[in-house]
Amino acid sequence: MGHHRIFLAGATGAIGSRLTPMLRKAGHVVCGSTRSPAKAEALRALGAEPVVVNVFDAGALSRVLAAAAPDVVIHQLTDLPKDLDPGQMSEALVRNARIRDEGTRNLVGAAIAAGARRFIAQSIVWMYAPGGEPHTESDPLDIGAQGERSITLRGVLALERLTLESPPLRGVVLRYGRLYGPGTHSSRASDFAPLHVDAAAHAAALAVDRGEPGIFNVAEPNRHVATDKARTELGWSAAFRLPS
Repeated sequence: MGHHRIFLAGATGAIGSRLTPMLRKAGHVVCGSTRSPAKAEALRALGAEPVVVNVFDAGALSRVLAAAAPDVVIHQLTDLPKDLDPGQMSEALVRNARIRDEGTRNLVGAAIAAGARRFIAQSIVWMYAPGGEPHTESDPLDIGAQGERSITLRGVLALERLTLESPPLRGVVLRYGRLYGPGTHSSRASDFAPLHVDAAAHAAALAVDRGEPGIFNVAEPNRHVATDKARTELGWSAAFRLPS
């Protein structure tokens, strides 16, 4: 378990802001990105070296990663409206899918050019094809999805393929359940594969040093998706919470 130089994309998000102090406590050097200059000081207060960059600006992103020289890149970027406002969700799903596709492609390219060895990316557990439950990580995704679900699916497929099939990067995909807790849109656990935001961050922190390249379902025990792989191979606990 060595100390690493880590580039955390999306460091001011719900997961990123919980993850940064965890990584710092473990002795890692963290360079955290945000699109917003206003959030740079908050990142510095969490112990990260802040970088203001847009993931869609491939040139700027490459320069930033070259300067950061990370061993590990963690992709926690999303683009969702505050409180998941239903009136904004259709547009947000398109933006989020673009981050997962074009944004991931830019981040992977910059990571490889900067000499990173490991790439950890946030995915979701609710895109499995209908079939026997609980779903394991090797079950197929819902390639027959229609409508808005198909937009999300295309983004997820692109993100996971880029993460897992971009040598020499060793890629880890964390398929997260539905988040709740501080900084998320919900204070209560969902009835579908819930996941506390602290436990989500904990999985990413563990994946820096643990786990063979591949996919991990990350959620509290539930009947929809199997979560034992994360527990056994990452040493992850759904009960993990940051001290309040």
